[in-house]
Amino acid sequence: MYELDITRDFSAAHKLVGYNGLCSALHGHNWTVQVFIRASRLDEIGIAADFTVVKRELTAILASFDHKYLNELPEFQGINPTSENIARILYEKLAPAVNIPGVKLDRVRVCESPTSGATYIPDSDRL
Repeated sequence: MYELDITRDFSAAHKLVGYNGLCSALHGHNWTVQVFIRASRLDEIGIAADFTVVKRELTAILASFDHKYLNELPEFQGINPTSENIARILYEKLAPAVNIPGVKLDRVRVCESPTSGATYIPDSDRL
């Protein structure tokens, strides 16, 4: 089994509706996103997943979040843009571009600071 990871960043504002604390006020983060891909095989030239393709897809997805007020985006209507929800939504958007036989997006980690983050791992079966 092989594991690959790619890290990207974006900046955005949000607030947590219903939260009793400072995060209920509008504030921003420089978010770090790390995606982890698992592969049970390598292709004929020794590559599990093409970093260029995954970086391009992830960058395109994050462009719709970058320098935005996340609460206003369609993805977050009815839910708070927490690190947990951002990780799940990014997983759901990126998985179709990554998943092929023998290769699967395993998890997505979203950090709102260097010391705080959340990881989404789907319950679905593994490779």
